[in-house]
This record gives sequence, structure tokens and C-alpha cells, in this order.
Amino acid sequence: MRLKLFLLLATLSAGSYAATMAQDVPPPPPLDAAADAKDAPPAKPAGNGASAEEPQVTITRETGRTVEEYRVGGKLYMIKITPKIGKPYYLVDDRGDGKFVRQDSLDNGFRVPRWIIHQF
Repeated sequence: MRLKLFLLLATLSAGSYAATMAQDVPPPPPLDAAADAKDAPPAKPAGNGASAEEPQVTITRETGRTVEEYRVGGKLYMIKITPKIGKPYYLVDDRGDGKFVRQDSLDNGFRVPRWIIHQF
């Protein structure tokens, strides 16, 4: 019984404290699109300003297919070809020597064993 009374009083006091704190917060400043645009940092160009870790994707749409070229640091490492009819496939440069190997999916089929040896 005492525990229920304590929890009830704690809940009521926390609620009244939160209501008191909400009254002390000033309202937000009005939105001004011109001031926000002036204070915002300039946008980086997509081609030159991208970091080395982010892949750059170039999409080319042809009559019978779509070609997506993936580059990191200006070096082409993967091409995804999506034909109008059929499944997409990938050309991947695994070794970095410029020779591309066709893969039907990015899944290499390697599965990590997940055996349970002992369960606590």
C-alpha cells in the first residue's frame, strides 16, 4: 500500500515539475528563409567536393538498359547494368587492375557459420 502511494505521489510531483519547467521556456524565434540561407554553409559541388569514402554514382540511361558507374576517388570499381528486360548484373573490379568480372548479384555466397556451441 505504501509503495502504491509513493508511486502516485512521485508521478504527480514529476508532472507538476514538468509543467512548471515548460512555462519558463521562451518561444522559438520566427522563421526567416532569407536569414537561414545567408547563415547556411555553401553547398559543395557534387563532382569535386565529395569525400574519398563516398562513392560517386554516374547513371546513364540508354535505349535498352541503364548503366550505373560507381567510383571512389575517381577510380571506377563497379558497374551495375540493368537491362529493360531481365535481371540486373554487375561488373566488379575485385583486384583493382581494371579487369571487370561479371556477377549476377553482389552476394558472393559465403556464409559465416552460426553454430551454437554452448548457450547460457
